[in-house]
Amino acid sequence: MINERTCQCTTEPMQPMATGDRAILPKGAKTIPIYVMGKKYDVPETLTIMKAMEYAGFKFIRGAGCRGGICGACPTVYRKEGDYKLHFGLACQTVVEPNMYLAQIPFYPANRATYDIETIEPTAEAIYALYPELFRCVACNNCTKACPMGVQVLDYISALKQGDVAKAAQLSFDCIQCGLCASRCMGELPQYHIAQLARRLYGKYIQPRAEHLQKRVAEIEAGKYDKMLDDLTTMGKDQLEKLYKEREREPDMAPPGTWMPKDTQYL
Repeated sequence: MINERTCQCTTEPMQPMATGDRAILPKGAKTIPIYVMGKKYDVPETLTIMKAMEYAGFKFIRGAGCRGGICGACPTVYRKEGDYKLHFGLACQTVVEPNMYLAQIPFYPANRATYDIETIEPTAEAIYALYPELFRCVACNNCTKACPMGVQVLDYISALKQGDVAKAAQLSFDCIQCGLCASRCMGELPQYHIAQLARRLYGKYIQPRAEHLQKRVAEIEAGKYDKMLDDLTTMGKDQLEKLYKEREREPDMAPPGTWMPKDTQYL
């Protein structure tokens, strides 16, 4: 039994294959040794870290979400045999390597400021007031090196220091809030929380409003789709399946923005 408070997972007897999304192991797949929280396990070399841990008997109760590399719930720190560097990745995307030593960080304890998005000013100064540690950045770039999504973390922090909230929001768009940047920061900044505030301010106050979105919201509030939703909620399973199978589908190879359904009453 592994300490649940430390790694947020438990162990069970060996499984015949990885669980999760039920990946089928290739015939003849070799096993390799890896070390999870210091303990050795032999796992198939084709698996991701997450599937390998499940193969070894771990049952995730935290630290596993979308399994598609986007939710940020499974940041992992690991070392490779004979390599002095510290490596970073997502457990659901990174494939195991022989003699990999790894530890998962399902939650990184970085401070997050409290604010009311309805009243806060959409300025860099408002961000400085909530996160004064922003100016402790020493431009070491360890944050960028740790990001599993390839986000240029130092660049968006620098943009904020220069007062450019819009640029910071755009540069940090692919952030998945895993916290690995903060775990490596010499200045002890919670970069991912700072970037989240920048994106919220940009989205609510700075980015131009989409006219088609405003039109759709007005239609929803006017009740345009109420009858359709009421009809759907009263249908049985067979009716819903028939409706789904007979729906008009966009062609798979249609160039973006060129296809339009014949029935446009709900557009």
